[in-house]
Amino acid sequence: MSGILTVKLIKSMIGRPEKHRKVLRSLGLTKLNQAKEHADTPSIRGMINTVSHLVKAEEK
Repeated sequence: MSGILTVKLIKSMIGRPEKHRKVLRSLGLTKLNQAKEHADTPSIRGMINTVSHLVKAEEK
């Protein structure tokens, strides 16, 4: 699990619970189609799993 993950916001956070919004902000995603790279750690995987219906994650 020591790789790089590219996380892209594919659905809007409008109307979503505050918990989901906080997770997206902590991932650095604020606008649609915005992508960020993160280290592949269990904490990042957990955040992606929480908002998996809003983001698209790919391994590099």
